[in-house]
Amino acid sequence: MDKIPMTPEGLNQLQDELKRMRSVERPAVIKAIADAREHGDLAENAEYHAARERQSFIEGRMAELEDIISRAKVIDASKLTGDVVRFGATVLLADEETDEEATYTIVGSHESDISAGRLSVTSPLARALIGKTIGDSVEVTTPRGSKSYEVVKVSYG
Repeated sequence: MDKIPMTPEGLNQLQDELKRMRSVERPAVIKAIADAREHGDLAENAEYHAARERQSFIEGRMAELEDIISRAKVIDASKLTGDVVRFGATVLLADEETDEEATYTIVGSHESDISAGRLSVTSPLARALIGKTIGDSVEVTTPRGSKSYEVVKVSYG
């Protein structure tokens, strides 16, 4: 099994979601199934079928979370230093055509959120950035064509 790189915060979020699923959502859906059973004929009981479908989703998501958590390789970026881009780095990039700047933190795929500046380590841009240093130029092919960026700043923690 492959390890999944993740920040400590990302692991905590997944563990919190699993805990909520186990302690809140699973008991609620079990109660909903029991309540729906009391209404009689299960073959024509929409509440029962909806609750069973929700139960299936919850059980599947819990299994997925348990798998991800068991394979997590936590990398604490606050303990890293240097000016080489690695997992956990916060990178300031400048678009070489427009000089627009953007800041991204390279995180695990299960914790990425581009609107929050959290870039998945498996994304094309992150893969192109890994190993680069300040002043390096990076070319990335996007759906809109090729874009070139310059690495302006690299920081950790």
